[in-house]
Amino acid sequence: MSANDNETVIDNARIVLADRVIERGWIAFADGCIAEYGEGRGPAGSEDAEGDLIAPGLIELHTDHLEAHYVPRPKVFWDPIAAVVSYDGQLATSGITTVLDSLRVWREDGAEEVDGRAGTLAAAISAAREGNLLRADHFLHLRCEIPMPSVVEEARELVGRPDVRLMSLMDHTPGQRQFRDEGKMRDYYRGKGGKTDAELNVLFERRLAYQKAHAATNMREIVALAQSYEIPLASHDDTTAENVADAIRDGIAVAEFPTTVEAARGLHEAGIDILMGAPNVVRGGSHSGNIAAVDLAREGLLDILSSDYIPASLLMGALQLPKRIPAIDLASAIRTVTKAPAEAVGLFDRGEIAVGKRADLIRVHVSHDVPAVRSVWREGRRVA
Repeated sequence: MSANDNETVIDNARIVLADRVIERGWIAFADGCIAEYGEGRGPAGSEDAEGDLIAPGLIELHTDHLEAHYVPRPKVFWDPIAAVVSYDGQLATSGITTVLDSLRVWREDGAEEVDGRAGTLAAAISAAREGNLLRADHFLHLRCEIPMPSVVEEARELVGRPDVRLMSLMDHTPGQRQFRDEGKMRDYYRGKGGKTDAELNVLFERRLAYQKAHAATNMREIVALAQSYEIPLASHDDTTAENVADAIRDGIAVAEFPTTVEAARGLHEAGIDILMGAPNVVRGGSHSGNIAAVDLAREGLLDILSSDYIPASLLMGALQLPKRIPAIDLASAIRTVTKAPAEAVGLFDRGEIAVGKRADLIRVHVSHDVPAVRSVWREGRRVA
């Protein structure tokens, strides 16, 4: 048996399936899809993986890292298409083959310069896609800050796009959810934008007023909008039993970054997928002082990891889970960054190594507990 000219065959690899790991095997893909795989030696003419991991391409549901490429310094706006291409390259070399680009769908004067730029970035993503400039497959995640006066109007401008795959309901009002400790929120804005306490007092007072005036009405309208377009909804920073009840009422599919084990348990019991940050796993805790992702994983309350603000953390966090929690094996850990996120947003053609699925694959070498992505294939074509 030998490899055909129209297929790629990788041999001498540890192959991560959805439910187990083939410690030494081979995989063949052709015409953009996985054709077959097996244990032992592969066909003659195969590419030697030298014992590296072969895993499904990673699937990212929540990363706002594009914004760091678009506004790399305060008041510095990069060419938006060039920013998308740079960001896309970083994702691909981190092993991410499918990404939901998280865009801020709101405007807020005096907060952060990327607010209100969702339309610009969505157009740049489309232009880069049409120009064949992208390595990963890009969709949109509309992050809706519910108390903001313009959020419904701005969401309506984007929600009809065919690449919108997720909408999230967020509320960063001081003193609740992620920032129950207002001091942590002050530290965040001091570090990110250099704001003074006087400036923050004005910002926080305005946010409290916005929540009182707009949050309830905007919540109903955004939920109805998502439901009318059949777009999955995510909650954000659920903390209390009331937050959990709201998530259940609104038909939430994914709960992003719950801040307490009590909230996570209630969400899990309701059948809602729980997403936590991979940086939280790598660092051993939350930068906001909330529940650690590994503590939720230990309780069986972690379904999906997200790189959030560091693309390389997605693979690193998944590979660290079995080391932190012996009950989680490698196949289960990799599911949190492949099969589980794919299914959460209806992408059933990818996310696992199975015959007929998309040949979105990565080859990973690990040394000193640090993974390096050596090769990336998207629909069978090498892109990195």
